[in-house]
Amino acid sequence: MPKPRWTTADMPAQDGRLAIVTGATSGIGYAAALALAGAGARVVLAARDADRAERAMVAIRREHPGAALEFRPLDTARLSSVRAFAGAWRADGRPIDVLLLNAGIAWVPQRQETEDGFERQLATNYLGHFALTGMLLPNVRPGPASRIVPVASIAHQRGTLRFDDLQFRAYDARSAYRQSKLAMLMFGLELDRRLRASASAIRAIPVHPGITRTAIIRRGGGAGPVQRLTGQLVFGLLGQSAARGALPLLYAATSTEAAGGTYYGPDGIGEARGWPSVSEIFSHARDETDARRLWAGSERLTGAPWLS
Repeated sequence: MPKPRWTTADMPAQDGRLAIVTGATSGIGYAAALALAGAGARVVLAARDADRAERAMVAIRREHPGAALEFRPLDTARLSSVRAFAGAWRADGRPIDVLLLNAGIAWVPQRQETEDGFERQLATNYLGHFALTGMLLPNVRPGPASRIVPVASIAHQRGTLRFDDLQFRAYDARSAYRQSKLAMLMFGLELDRRLRASASAIRAIPVHPGITRTAIIRRGGGAGPVQRLTGQLVFGLLGQSAARGALPLLYAATSTEAAGGTYYGPDGIGEARGWPSVSEIFSHARDETDARRLWAGSERLTGAPWLS
C-alpha cells in the first residue's frame, strides 16, 4: 500500500535508468515523462508526432535543464510502426528499466479501421502495446526494479470483452473504449502471472489515472458536439490535473513497494481523483480463463512473440 499522499517527492532517484513512455507528448504521459526526467532517468518519448515531441522535450528541459531525453517515432495503432520501433531498439541493444504503456484515444465517434484491419481504439490502446511489450521484453533489464506499466481505466468496470466481435463491427464508441481498457488491465495482470511462472523478477503493474483533464477525447478523432460537451462537463467538474493523474503511473514505475500484479489508481471517491492507492479490480477483469483467451487472440492478431 502506498504511503498516504505519495507524490513525486517520494520517488527514488532514477539516475542510470531508462524509461520508454508511449504517448509522452501531452497529458499524463507528458507529466510522467517530466517527473521521470526530473528524477534522473533517461526518458524516451515514444509518440507519433515529431514536432509535438520536440515541443515536449523543450518544455521538459525548461524545468529540468539537464534532462536526458530522446524521441522515437511510434504509432501504436500501426503494427508496422511497432515493429520498426522494436526492431531499431533491439539493434541498439540498450536495456529498458521502465516500459510505460500510456498512449491512448477515447470515444472515437465513428468506427475507424487501421491499416491492419483493427478497430482504432483497440489497436491504439491495447493491441499495439501488447505487441510492443512482446517484442521489447528481451530488452527489459531482469530484476524487480524493472517495470512494465499498462495504463488501464476505471472504464474497465463497465467493459466487456466481445470475443465474437473484438473489432466492434457493431460499433459503439464508449463500449469500444471500455473494452480496450479492460483488455489493458487483464493484459497487465496476465503478464505478471506469466512473468512469475517463468521465474522472472520483472514486475508488471497495471494502473489507472482516475478522471484526469487531458485531450484524450479530442485526440479520439473529433468527438461530436454532445460528446465534447459531456466530456468537458464531467472532466471539468471531477477531473484532476495531469500531474496528479500521473502519480499512480509513477508510483508503479518507481516505488520499491509497488507490487507486481497489483492495480493502482487514485484513492478518492469512485477512484476518480486522489493519491495513489490500491484500486479495485472488478470480478470480470480477474477471470483468468478470459485473460488467457484474450492473450491467445492477441498473439494471433499481432503475431508478436511472447511468453508461453
